[in-house]
Amino acid sequence: MRTKSDFINIDKSKLFRKLLRVRMVEEELVRRHSEQEMRCPIHFCIGREAIAVALCESLKISDYTVSTHRAHAHYLTKGGSLYAMISEFYGKSTGCAAGRGGSMHLIDRNVGFVGCVPIVGSTIPIGVGLAFGSMLQKNDKVTVIFFGDGSTEEGAFYESLNFALMNNLRVIFMCENDFYAVSTHITKRRRNDEAIIRIVEGFGIGAYRFDGQDCNSLAKKLASIVDDVRSNGKPVFVQCDTYRYTGNCGPESDSRPDDEVSRWKERDPVKLMQEKLLNAKVLSTDQIEQFKAEIAAEIQEAFDKAQAAPFPLRPDLNKFVFKDASNSL
Repeated sequence: MRTKSDFINIDKSKLFRKLLRVRMVEEELVRRHSEQEMRCPIHFCIGREAIAVALCESLKISDYTVSTHRAHAHYLTKGGSLYAMISEFYGKSTGCAAGRGGSMHLIDRNVGFVGCVPIVGSTIPIGVGLAFGSMLQKNDKVTVIFFGDGSTEEGAFYESLNFALMNNLRVIFMCENDFYAVSTHITKRRRNDEAIIRIVEGFGIGAYRFDGQDCNSLAKKLASIVDDVRSNGKPVFVQCDTYRYTGNCGPESDSRPDDEVSRWKERDPVKLMQEKLLNAKVLSTDQIEQFKAEIAAEIQEAFDKAQAAPFPLRPDLNKFVFKDASNSL
């Protein structure tokens, strides 16, 4: 088992490669989206990748994560199969949800990614339920619940906070605050953007607010938090401020102010980490190009295999609708 000092000495090259991989997968999805062969709504996370990469670096495979409709980075960084994810987008039987769910219903229980649900805030109590089960089973699994700032405006969020706190559950409530709920800025929904963490602190739960763009710095901070939650058996809330470059659904941008988008792109997480690693001579330009070539080849193979895979058979279409142990995913 790794110790806290091991977590702090995170391999920066490995971390950057994971960050780059998520970005390149997303960019390829954007390029292929117009082909109209992926017939499911897709919510991109371009600009927000660093949080998932940084947090999942410190988790064990056996730890649980749940997510929302914007789940690609969470699924991939927890260890979910890229081929199974792309197959799912194409509706193929080889998809991680057997082609039934699409982008908003990713799942890979083999790596502890228990699922994602598109209804805003609905995975928060599901994650707390997983953590409650871990407590009853007396194991030290940490459960991470990813959600956006809009989810904190659902009542289920506050009920879940209270239940996790009262039962000392090992939960990390990870709020990816990109300041928008669909297309409404947080300042139009709350008196000020500090309100989320201030309200949460009122519950008496440990609460933190970090820059969600600096992947390496974030990884160190979150490693310490994961270690503390596992050791102390208490929930925490973490707010990471970030930004998505696309609109709510699909690759198109929406009507956000140009200067706001430009300001956030100046602190793009991939660009930020790449510059730091080059300046510190941790990585060379040739090594980064090698990463890109390797990842591009992996992505191409995943798309080729997914497009060639079969669709579900018509007689099997009702499978997985109800609980059936013989047909479980």
